[in-house]
Formats: sequence, C-alpha cells, structure tokens
Amino acid sequence: MKFDLLARDAGTKARAGQLTTAHGTIETPIFMPVGTAGTVKAVGQRELTADVQAQIILGNTYHLYLRPGLEVLQAAGGLHKFNGWDRPILTDSGGYQVFSLSNTRKIKEEGVTFRSHIDGSKHLFSPEGVMDIQRRIGADIIMAFDECTPWPCEYDYARRSLDMTHRWLRRCIERLDSTEPLYGYEQTLFPIVQGSTFKDLRVQSAEFIAEQGRAGNAIGGLSVGEPAEQMYEMTELVCDILPQDKPRYLMGVGTPANILENIALGVDMFDCVLPTRNARNGMLFTTQGIINITNKKWELDFEPIDETLGGHASTFYSRAYVRHLFQAKEMLGAQIASQHNLTFYLWLVKEARKQIMAGTFGEWKKGMVEQVMRRL
Repeated sequence: MKFDLLARDAGTKARAGQLTTAHGTIETPIFMPVGTAGTVKAVGQRELTADVQAQIILGNTYHLYLRPGLEVLQAAGGLHKFNGWDRPILTDSGGYQVFSLSNTRKIKEEGVTFRSHIDGSKHLFSPEGVMDIQRRIGADIIMAFDECTPWPCEYDYARRSLDMTHRWLRRCIERLDSTEPLYGYEQTLFPIVQGSTFKDLRVQSAEFIAEQGRAGNAIGGLSVGEPAEQMYEMTELVCDILPQDKPRYLMGVGTPANILENIALGVDMFDCVLPTRNARNGMLFTTQGIINITNKKWELDFEPIDETLGGHASTFYSRAYVRHLFQAKEMLGAQIASQHNLTFYLWLVKEARKQIMAGTFGEWKKGMVEQVMRRL
C-alpha cells in the first residue's frame, strides 16, 4: 500500500491524498460505506460503483466469520470474489462488535470468548486468530484486534484496557508479519489508537502506535456516546502525534458535520452506518439540509431529491414519490434513500477534497457545516 500526500489546507489541518492498494486507488479524504455482512444494506454493487461512486467499502470480521463462514469465503477466493466488488475492501477486526456483546463475552489476556448472536455457540477471538480470519476474508486493509472501551469509563479501566490493546497489537503484528496473504495481493495492517477521552492515555497510545511504523493508522473508541467536542479534542491530539505521511482513519464517524470537522483536524478516512441506517428511517441528507421524507410537507413536492448531486437515485425520483414509498412501506423507498444518502456522503468528501486542493477548505467548511445540518 502506498500513500501520497498531495495537498494541505493552509488555514486548517485538512489534507488531500491518494491511497494506492492492490484493488485500486482511493482519493482522500474518503468516506467508506459499511458493508457489515458482505453487503452495503439495500444497495447493489453496480449502484455503489456507478451511482454512489464508492472507492472502498467495509466488511466486518465478526459477522463474516459467523456467516457465511471462512470456508465459504476461502472457497470463493476471498470476499472480493464472493460479493463481486473489485475495488478495495477494509475489514474491521470485530473488536467493536465484541464490545457491544457485553452480556455474552469475557475479555482475558488470551483474547475474547463470546457467544454468537445467531445460535449462541461459543467462540474465541485472539489477536493471532483475528489476523488469520482477516487473511482468509481477503481485505486490502485489515484492522488490529483491540478493545473498544465504553463511554464513560473509569480511568483505571481505560488504562488497563489500553495496555492490553497494545500487547494485543504486538501479537497482531508478529502474526501478520510471519504469514503470507492467501490470494496473491498485499494486506496492510492498521493499528488502532485507544484511550477513551483521557488525554494522557490518548497521547501514550498515539505515540506507541506511531512507533510501530505501519503503513496507516486508525483512531478508535470515539463516537461511542461522548460529546462531539470531546471527540474533536481527542482527534486533534492524536492527529498531531501520528505520522504526517501516513493515512489516518477515524472509525465509526459520523454525521456530515462530524466528518467535515474531523477532516479539518487531519483525518483522511471515515466510515459509519449512519447514512444507510437513517435512510431506512426516512432521513435524507442533501446539499441544502436534512429532509424527513415521511413528513406531509413533501407529499406534493415533485422535485428530485437533490439535483445537485447527480446520480440516478438523487435526480430521478421525486420527493413525493419517495414519501409515498415510505408511507406504503415499500422496500424501494429504503433502497432509494440509502443510495441517495451514500451518494451525498461521497459527494461531501469529494467537495472537501476539491476545496483542500484549491486552498479554500477552511472558509468553505464553516458555511457547509451549517448548511448540511439544517432541517428542511
């Protein structure tokens, strides 16, 4: 994997770059649609490519390991062959999912034992095992196995968790460096900075992660309930420590405003379920603001959802028609809304990149944050 830093914004810490992987080039800053179980919910691969113009998608280790299972994925030749997506894929290590199964998991030095949410069967995720699983899934970028601490949490718990996450990282690196990829292309490991919202722990973790010298780095454990200002404070702290010449990935973030603010702090990569999850509930993000498409005010609005965006879903269907689909509980409503929201998110990071390249990002961001978060 190769990362080229192409431009910096003079007034902020925003950067524009280019990330090259075996399955293609990614222009940063970038938003990555979440395809937890090998599919981005309600959006087909053709629409992701042609309409949304996604450059990379996510898969999730926990979910793919349980279903369809590693034997199926390996027999197919990896996730790219299995789901027909020929662009880059990143896999989350499952640390967050294991964290969210707090009633059915036990964390020990060896790893985490947990029960499947599907059939209750018992499993162990160790750092070595998770590296092997991600090798078999076949992602271009794979994440270290960590513990994502809840918010709020006690300082002592966050410190102990951080120390273990760092010990687990050493084991991840050792395992990955001593094994070969299965499908003939490179797989790159991103370590994850943790430390909750404690400044000294975040600094300690960022310094430790920077020392590992991997090709990219991630920031985890934010956007788990803490106020946005704390998220921004921790992100800025960490970005100032992580290497300038390597991509930075802020995991699980967020709203359009969150993305713009964190780009300004030096983040290059984002993912979040919010655009598709909110779409299924009728919330549409547009270049002018937020639409709740189930509201009666859209009943006779025959304008396209958002002509500015381009793309089939955003420009072909009227607001009135999409509202009707939601009222009638037709599946097409969720499909159009999901496709549209992802098109908007990819448009937003593309516009941010243009502004960074032009040296005008800071001023543009101020107005854009207010504009895209306005309720219409």
